[in-house]
Amino acid sequence: MHIRRSPEEIAANRARYEEHQKKGFDFAPKALPDRSSLPAPTVPAESIVHREIIPGGWYWWTRVKKNETLRVSLDGGFSTVAMVAWNEADPSERLNLPDTVKLQWTTGLGKGRVIFSDMGKVMFSITEDSSGAHDCLMGGSTAASNAEKYGEAKTRNTRDNFVIVATKLGLDKRDIPAALSLFAPVRVDAEGRFAWKPELLNGADYVELRAEMDMLVGFSNCPHPLDPKPEWTPAPVTVTRIAAVTPAADDLCRTATAEAVRGFENNARAEA
Repeated sequence: MHIRRSPEEIAANRARYEEHQKKGFDFAPKALPDRSSLPAPTVPAESIVHREIIPGGWYWWTRVKKNETLRVSLDGGFSTVAMVAWNEADPSERLNLPDTVKLQWTTGLGKGRVIFSDMGKVMFSITEDSSGAHDCLMGGSTAASNAEKYGEAKTRNTRDNFVIVATKLGLDKRDIPAALSLFAPVRVDAEGRFAWKPELLNGADYVELRAEMDMLVGFSNCPHPLDPKPEWTPAPVTVTRIAAVTPAADDLCRTATAEAVRGFENNARAEA
């Protein structure tokens, strides 16, 4: 049933939204940190828990413990890598990009931001990031998008890769959340259209994601649907799992916004 709302009700709802948005902006720092510098610093050998090179077109999943960091780096050339995640203790809790965008008032995820679950908790903190060029709106490739772009050539895609990951974890395709596409420079123009902005990338980019709970994390290394390159040639991507380090109480990701503060409070309550 379609509910028609009066102009007065619509205006009142808009006013409440704008008031809440202003409070969020007023709390937030005036500027987040600059992008992380390149080249990425070397990870000490004793801090490396595991290092995996994901070939172009392939997938990989891993367990990650609270306060460990996942560094995803383009050491072998450009590629877009999609990521999904589940709470290891309760996989019904999973990465939620709509809430991540809505709660932080931005689609621009970068250093200092966090990534929320669908239960209002923080799953990842973005502690380092050399590009800020990540897509949290479109998701990854599918068999249909690949067929439209590459024709009849046999190519792997992100949706099918994540179905395989979910199956190996004892989950169903319905458990797969919307994927975050790392190193996908997607922006929305004034007309509401998606645009690919390659100038946001810097070559050997990297991002570091600190785990804020024990998780199962899946990756898919396939071209983004908007990648303008006509050939299906994803480069290998390196994922380094780095040993846990307890963050400081005034850690930027924990204090940057009122919504992040509440998210970490939810984490603490769940752990109590």
